[in-house]
Amino acid sequence: MSIFAFQNLATMKKIAFRQKQLAYRINGQGPAMVFLHGFPMDHRVWETFTSDFSKQFTVICPDLPGFGQSEMIQDEHHMWLMAEAVNAILAHEEISKALFVGHSMGGYVALALAKQYPERVSGLVLFHSHAAEDEATARANRANAIVDATSDIHGFIHRFIDGLFDASFKQKHPERVDRIQKIAESQRKEAVTAAIAGLRDRESHLQLLSELNCPVLFILGKNDSRMPFARILAQVALPSHAELMLLSGVAHMGFEETPDITKQAILHFALRCQNRAEG
Repeated sequence: MSIFAFQNLATMKKIAFRQKQLAYRINGQGPAMVFLHGFPMDHRVWETFTSDFSKQFTVICPDLPGFGQSEMIQDEHHMWLMAEAVNAILAHEEISKALFVGHSMGGYVALALAKQYPERVSGLVLFHSHAAEDEATARANRANAIVDATSDIHGFIHRFIDGLFDASFKQKHPERVDRIQKIAESQRKEAVTAAIAGLRDRESHLQLLSELNCPVLFILGKNDSRMPFARILAQVALPSHAELMLLSGVAHMGFEETPDITKQAILHFALRCQNRAEG
């Protein structure tokens, strides 16, 4: 087993997982980086953002269960189940360790993976994400979201994606918002509701944050109405090695709203994690 893999050209692959098909995109060579998409998206949201990383790293962008080209596993896709799926991809590629970049829901999956397979994780980027479980009000909102998505999936998706971006960005770059809208609108209704149920029922990983033996980078948007940064700041003090990037004028989509800044921050963090592992 190795932390390295070799793949010169971007390739879509599929593997069997729990008698279903999991899809993922892989390219580049060197130490592994895994980019986990948020809800309700798939690997395509990372295509532009990760192009520079593949010059120095093996970049893996899975379609989490039910999304994109990955098949549904069950009616509720728990975060731990998605973590198992990602681990199966690493095992198939014979990659023993990776740095994980998780956007929103992808961050929850990365934390679940770090709990189940701590030896897999060389570093963790929580990109508009955090380690707390849903409170009672949030759980009730998830239940209502399942009802809304079931009755009007297109309306639900449009409203959800629209709320992820800062108003000024939407005005200046409608075509980039539209790209994410189209990716989200292509997802299966069953995948959307299964993921919402999994988000609702996820467990707290606050204790895990304090026990992690790897660096953690938090990237938060000051204008994020979905995930107000002030509520997450206390979590930054939990890991033994934590870094924080606060983005002004950014909501919940930093890799689209400020791609150059966040790309450089993650690249430098990845190199520090690599040096730490080699040291």
